[in-house]
Amino acid sequence: MAQLRIALAQTNPIVGDLSGNSDRLVEWTRRAAERGAHLVVFTEMFLTGYPVEDLVLRTSFVDASIATLETVARRLADEGLGDIPVVTGYVDRANLEPRVGQPKGAPLDAAAVLHGGRVVTRSAKHHLPNYGVFDEYRYFVRGDRLPVVRVRGVDVAVAVCEDLWQDGGPVSVVARAGAGLLVVPNASPYEVEKDDVRLELVGRRAREAGCALAYVNQVGGQDELVFDGDSVIVDSSGELVARAPQFKEELLVADLELPLGTGEPGEFPVDAHDGTTITVERVELSGEPVATYAPEKPAVAPRLDDLAEIYHALVLGVRDYVTKNGFRSVILGLSGGIDSALAATIASDAIGPERVNVVLMPSRYSSEHSVGDAEELVRRQGVTARTVPIADIVAAFEKEIDLHGLAAENLQARVRGMLLMSLSNEHGHLVLTTGNKSELATGYSTLYGDSAGGYAPIKDVPKTLVWKLSEWRNAHGHDEFFRLRTGEPPIPENSITKEPSAELRPDQRDTDSLPPYDVLDRLLDDYVEKDMGREELVAAGHDTELVSRIIRLVDLAEYKRRQYPPGPKITPKNFGRDRRLPITNRWRETTR
Repeated sequence: MAQLRIALAQTNPIVGDLSGNSDRLVEWTRRAAERGAHLVVFTEMFLTGYPVEDLVLRTSFVDASIATLETVARRLADEGLGDIPVVTGYVDRANLEPRVGQPKGAPLDAAAVLHGGRVVTRSAKHHLPNYGVFDEYRYFVRGDRLPVVRVRGVDVAVAVCEDLWQDGGPVSVVARAGAGLLVVPNASPYEVEKDDVRLELVGRRAREAGCALAYVNQVGGQDELVFDGDSVIVDSSGELVARAPQFKEELLVADLELPLGTGEPGEFPVDAHDGTTITVERVELSGEPVATYAPEKPAVAPRLDDLAEIYHALVLGVRDYVTKNGFRSVILGLSGGIDSALAATIASDAIGPERVNVVLMPSRYSSEHSVGDAEELVRRQGVTARTVPIADIVAAFEKEIDLHGLAAENLQARVRGMLLMSLSNEHGHLVLTTGNKSELATGYSTLYGDSAGGYAPIKDVPKTLVWKLSEWRNAHGHDEFFRLRTGEPPIPENSITKEPSAELRPDQRDTDSLPPYDVLDRLLDDYVEKDMGREELVAAGHDTELVSRIIRLVDLAEYKRRQYPPGPKITPKNFGRDRRLPITNRWRETTR
């Protein structure tokens, strides 16, 4: 057996920032060297960031990725770090003749091993996910290689993300390749309870491969995706050895006892379990094991509960969207209701209350308690607030055009949206949209009104979960992850407990138009998340008449959702990247 100290760089790259990501690679490799690591592993497509989407179809981008990989390999050696093997993800291209159905330029979701100032081996993802948020048949061609590099006497195999999740392919030949350790760079987006699924998967694959397994995952927000980190190392029996925290950058270092490699350098084909042939490439970097040393105690970070996970994901998604896109501040309408209260709190936790601006825009129908609740949140959090009454502005519109009913109600929402966008233009704030998933599903929002904005923090959060998250946040005032530190709950209790209302007409309540949210959200979960049809919904116990009404509302609101801002994804099926239905569509579940 041989000892090997491995460092997993759970980091937050920025899409398209090849220079900045290169700097991060060198910096984190230096940190790993200072910790005595013998091998450093970065995440999937680390040098380019992930996902890069249609950037991979540009020849200039792929050329820059390949050049950056070679440059950073030389830079590591120039800075005295060339003796440490580094595994990193990047974009490469396959040497294929162009053909119909193949992505332009035949890009590869690639991984490389850097050592001694050069790129010693390259490979690419074999299994290309094409479900949920993934569309990788559009972007990549698949690889069919399994590199196995000998590091301090240990044979280390490299596979990429989805190759771990699917049967067959490179991972299925690791045992026959004789590897003592399998390392897997990942960019696996967050969803509720996904961490439990990952750990089970990693343990199972380690047992199948007959070797230890190190899974390193990206962390950070990228548009609507949030990556939660949660990198893990397991031994050959699948038992947990080390685990990184969720939603924060971390260099996870662990000492492993691994078998000495015995195979000779060279290439040979192996038939995989999915009917393909994988070329195993063995490369020797350092054959002599390290001298025996005292291992460090591995770190196993505690897990967050489900509500904590979701809240941290929302905060990280907002923080990175604001900072990576260069916004100095945000602005949102604060009504005194629970949705805007939670959105404001998430923003304060993400970037600090001093960078959060709220506008109170009472109308002729606003209740005193709504204004008071908004003012109380301002006091508790210390955000910057201003009040702009809209009654006279609405009256000026009504003097020129005759509006009634819903059109008159929506005018108030559109005046508020116009004011927020105008202040955004004037001061450079990013407008945060405060609608929740239940409203978005049923079309309970106004185009160019409360749906206006640049980012929607709770877009993927059903209304019942909005209340639970608000109660959770009020009970956790001093989490180190938050910028907002408060001695009293940040959200006024009345904002949580009062009956929700848009306050666009006298004595309006949400239940005037929608069923109680606990009933609605259960139905929406079955229809939106699980894709149940009308008969299945009725069979599942939902009221027949309500099923028909809610299906109609959801289907008719598709055009609104297409115009809604992006927001952090937390569920398996968010509106936008996951659930994509035609706007022009005569299929109706209710007419079957």
